[in-house]
Amino acid sequence: MTEGLAVAIFLLGLFFLLGSGVWVGASLLGTAILGMFLFTSRPIGDSMAITVWASQSSWSLTALPLFVWMGEILFRTRLSEVLFRGLSPILRHLPGGLLHVNIGASAVFAAISGSSAATVATVGKMSIPELRTRKYPEKLIIGTLSGAGTLGLLIPPSIAMIIFGVTVNESIAQLFIASVIPGLCLALMFMAYVFVWGLISPDVDKAGRSGESGARLRDILGLLPVLLLIAGVIGSIYSGVATATEAAALGVLGSLGLSALQRSLTLQSFKESLLGAVRTSTMIMFILIGSGFLSLAMGFTGIPRALAEGIGAWELSPLALIAMLTVFYIILGCFLDGISSIVLTMAVIEPLVRQAGFDMLWFGVYVMIVVEMAQITPPIGFNLFVLQGMTGKDIGYIAKSSLPMFLIMCAFVVILVFFPELATWLPEVLKD
Repeated sequence: MTEGLAVAIFLLGLFFLLGSGVWVGASLLGTAILGMFLFTSRPIGDSMAITVWASQSSWSLTALPLFVWMGEILFRTRLSEVLFRGLSPILRHLPGGLLHVNIGASAVFAAISGSSAATVATVGKMSIPELRTRKYPEKLIIGTLSGAGTLGLLIPPSIAMIIFGVTVNESIAQLFIASVIPGLCLALMFMAYVFVWGLISPDVDKAGRSGESGARLRDILGLLPVLLLIAGVIGSIYSGVATATEAAALGVLGSLGLSALQRSLTLQSFKESLLGAVRTSTMIMFILIGSGFLSLAMGFTGIPRALAEGIGAWELSPLALIAMLTVFYIILGCFLDGISSIVLTMAVIEPLVRQAGFDMLWFGVYVMIVVEMAQITPPIGFNLFVLQGMTGKDIGYIAKSSLPMFLIMCAFVVILVFFPELATWLPEVLKD
C-alpha cells in the first residue's frame, strides 16, 4: 500500500470522526487503531499501553495541571474587576481610551492563566458591559478581546508552550523565557492599532471616555498582588530558583492566597476550580495519548519519513518552508484547536525544522503565534465561540471584527522571521 493511500485513509478516518462530533482525543485514538489494524500485524493493545505510558510519564507535564488549576482559581475571583479598575486610570488617557484595558488586562491575565479561552471569558465578563456603557464601537470591543485573548498561548506560563516543549523535548523554562519579548511586542502591536483608531476617531473616543474621574491610587495599588504573583511565578523560573513544576505549585499557593485576600475563596469555588482543572487537564492528556498513538501508527506506514523526504526533495529555502508552514497551520487551525494542531503535527514537522537549521526556541514562539491565529478563525475558533456566548453576536460578525487582529498577527510572524533575535536574545543572555 502506497504512502499516499495511507495518508488518505488516515485523513478520511480522522475527519469523519471529528465531523461526527467525537472527542478529539477519541478521534485520534480511533484513527490510530484503524491504522494499526490495516498497516501492521503488531498487537494493538500492547502498543497502545506502551505509548500511553510514554506520552504521560514526562516529569515536565506535571507543571501543566498545576498551571491549569492556578488559572481556574483566579477565574473564579474578582480578578477581572481588579484588572479593569486598576488599569483604567493608567490607560484611559491614551487615544483609544479604555479599549487599551482589554489588551492590557488580557496580557496580565494571560501571564497568570496560560489559557486563551479563560482570558477572553474572564476579561470580557467585566469589560464588555463597561465599554458598551461608554458607547465604544461593538466591533472594536469584540476584536480587541478576541485578539488579545490569544496572548494566553504566548505569554508565559503558557499551557500550549508546555505541550510543545514536552513534544519536541525542549526546556520549558527556556521556551517561557523566549516568549516574553514576542508576547509583549504582540500586545504592543494590538495597542498601536487601537491607538491609531483613537487618533482617527477622536470624537467617538472622547465620548467613550466622558464622565471618568481622576486616577484613583487605591485601584492602581490593587494591581500589586496580581503583579507580585506573576513576578513570583515567572521570576522563580527565570532566576533558576525553581523549575516550571515548582513555580506552578508556587502559583497555585499564591492564587489561593490572592483569592482569600479578595474574599472570593469559598469551599464551593475551591471545589469548582479543582474540578475545572481536572476536566481541562484530562482533556489535554487524552489528546496527548491519542496523538502519541496516532504518530506510532503513522510511523509504521513510513508516512512521516516519506513526507519529510518529499518536502526535502523540493529543496525549499528556510523562508519558503516557514511560509508553507504558516499557510498549513492557518488552514489546520480552521478545523482543530491549538493543542491538537501541535501534538498532531510535530512528529512530521520537527525533523524538517531541525534539518533546516531553525532554533527550536524560536520555532516554539513561531508555532504559538500561528496557533493563536487558529483561536480566531472560523469555523472552529474557541475565542469566537466564547465571545458568541458573551455578546450574542453571530460567528460571522465576530470573525469579521477579529480580522484586523488576525492581520496584525500575520504581520508579526513576518517581523519574527526577519528579526529572530526577538525570541532568541533573552534566553542567550540569561543562559550566560
